[in-house]
Amino acid sequence: MKKAIGIILLVLLVDQISKLWIKTNFHLGQEIEVFSWFIIHFTENRGMAWGMEFGGVWGKLALSIFRIGAIIAIGFWLRNLIREKAATVAIVSISLIFAGALGNLIDSAFYGLLFSDSLGRVAEFFPEGGGYAPFLQGSVVDMLYFPLIKGYLPEWVPFKGGDYFIFFRPIFNIADTAISIGVGLLLVFQKKAFPEPVKSDA
Repeated sequence: MKKAIGIILLVLLVDQISKLWIKTNFHLGQEIEVFSWFIIHFTENRGMAWGMEFGGVWGKLALSIFRIGAIIAIGFWLRNLIREKAATVAIVSISLIFAGALGNLIDSAFYGLLFSDSLGRVAEFFPEGGGYAPFLQGSVVDMLYFPLIKGYLPEWVPFKGGDYFIFFRPIFNIADTAISIGVGLLLVFQKKAFPEPVKSDA
């Protein structure tokens, strides 16, 4: 239990500190080049991973409600794993996924109420006229950008030959990273995380 709580609190702390720092120091689209392959770039995501989103206010609300349901389900799953003294890798993985999902939910639930928008300016905390979006209608703050490879595709590449490309394009955050690591651990250590029950010779 202590290990799971520690992982969840650490991920949430680092995730929210990084997002609050970005939100209160950058305007939308502003970036800092740390290295040629690592850029801190402030963007906001109204939908799911990779920028996908449902249409309109109702679509956003449905996504937020789905996130809440998923977090509750993952929380119960984690509690059961702890009670059953499951493998450490299983508890660590689900703790990371839970923390990441909760970190992004905090943005979409509360940031719209707490901040003004970031269009062309640094957001104001608790603005006089109210925040930029109602409860559960806010955007998730993303900032980690790793354009590892840049260049032009060879002319012989079908349809895209000669086009400029960037690998890796997605911009994400600490919460997304925690979810990805958690899912990755489950995939790599699936048999160890969820071993098959030993059959008794009856």
